Amino acid sequence: MTSDLTRLLAREMAALVRAGETSSRALTEAHLAVAERQNLALNAWLMIDREGALSQADAADAILGEARRAGGAALEALHPLLGIPVGLKDLISVEGGQCTAGSRILAGYRAPYDAHIVERLRRVGAVLLGKTNMDEFAMGSSNEYSAYGPVSNPWDLDTVPGGSSGGSAAAVAAHHVPLALGTDTGGSIRQPAALCGIVGMKPTYGRVSRYGIVAFASSLDQIGPFARDARAAAALLHAIAGRDARDSTSAPVPVPDELLHLPESDDEAVAWLRGRRFGLPREYFVAGMDPDVERRIHESVAFLVDAGAHVEDVSLPHTDYGLAAYYIVAPAEASANLARYDGVRYGHSRRLEGGDFIADYLATRGEGFGAEVKRRIMLGTYALSAGYYDAFYLKAQKVRTLIKRDFDEIFASGIDALVAPTSPSVAFRFGEKTADPVAMYLADACTLPVNMAGLPGVSIPCGLSEGLPVGLQLIGSAWSELLLFRAARAFEGLTAGAAWRGLEPAALTKADHASGLTPAERAAALAAAR
Repeated sequence: MTSDLTRLLAREMAALVRAGETSSRALTEAHLAVAERQNLALNAWLMIDREGALSQADAADAILGEARRAGGAALEALHPLLGIPVGLKDLISVEGGQCTAGSRILAGYRAPYDAHIVERLRRVGAVLLGKTNMDEFAMGSSNEYSAYGPVSNPWDLDTVPGGSSGGSAAAVAAHHVPLALGTDTGGSIRQPAALCGIVGMKPTYGRVSRYGIVAFASSLDQIGPFARDARAAAALLHAIAGRDARDSTSAPVPVPDELLHLPESDDEAVAWLRGRRFGLPREYFVAGMDPDVERRIHESVAFLVDAGAHVEDVSLPHTDYGLAAYYIVAPAEASANLARYDGVRYGHSRRLEGGDFIADYLATRGEGFGAEVKRRIMLGTYALSAGYYDAFYLKAQKVRTLIKRDFDEIFASGIDALVAPTSPSVAFRFGEKTADPVAMYLADACTLPVNMAGLPGVSIPCGLSEGLPVGLQLIGSAWSELLLFRAARAFEGLTAGAAWRGLEPAALTKADHASGLTPAERAAALAAAR
């Protein structure tokens, strides 16, 4: 076990603090130090709450001390996230804290209450380290659309971490935090998890309350965990999932405690695969997919077969329509949700001379929203306009029903889970796709059908291509998160000895080199290092 606290897995950190061999404060200080040192290079954090995090860590240490004095049963009753640092995507409300959603229009806004998931994290004693960078209003696949600058991928500072939850993914991959939360509307957890080489899950729609989350597309958004291994991601999901009366879409479905008890032994985890049936959907091997990514996926499938699983070719015939339908439904809902940003109630406000409210409204939104957000508002408003609602939005919803039916039929046939690529490529370079929005949208081709159907999906690392991570996606039927995490844990056991498992993100040394420099010095240093 490494002596660097930030390199431990979350369960190893939990074991040390429970045993009294380290403290939550020491753990938090170690993560704060590396996050503050490297953030100038990575830009993964929009706000690091040193004072608040240390106060929460001290409170966790007090609880741990009392439990140790009370004996083993008291320690066993504690949640494994007690005293463990967690990062929050900056569209999650934390009372009194910023909540920018990556947009200038929410600059200066302070959340008046905690989101439901923040209440849950406080209840189990997690330490909230700060707010992570993101594409503006979660609209993007690269984290280049943040109003506060792009996030760099810890594996290569010239490449994107994926989006929109790229800040959370980069922070976990760079060991700034062992755990983080993001939101997934069309792949915004799974795709950055794949590009950064970590685990990321989009739960079933309704598994986690959206109360206190800045909305993008309300029928698609879902909150989920990032971690460096399946067991930690499952523990984080266990902490935040469950019914919340304040969110009418939050489902009264029990959260399985088995999420906290995935197998410790690799052999036990792998044994679970014997006799399992996996489907390999041919439509997910999209045109233009990186050949090396495709090879990594087929190698992963071979591992599953060698372990005793059955993998069958299957078809999801309406997948090809998913991208087009998504980019009608999501912008339409975004157009409605973002109408509230009027410069009157909160956030950025632009007041022109003359007292013309409409002029003020247009000026506020014109200055406050970025280009990608404006693009999607215009698309959505057009799709919802008179004469086009039936032709576009209503038809897209009918296609959505067909996409879900495809999944339902596959799972009704006895398939336990689907296995597929998460992203058709590894991390791409900054600017490579920003000039062509359609090319950027295609980055989510393998993930967005899951959101359209409201199903759970998890991305797990499965190797490297040209030194950059490749993600394997597992998709399950509704409420099958436990099954997906068992499959993910089994794959970790299968590949435990793989050489790529022991590799650190290659650009962390460069990120350290850029610490302590001014922005101009940083730019020059990074240019020389590259």
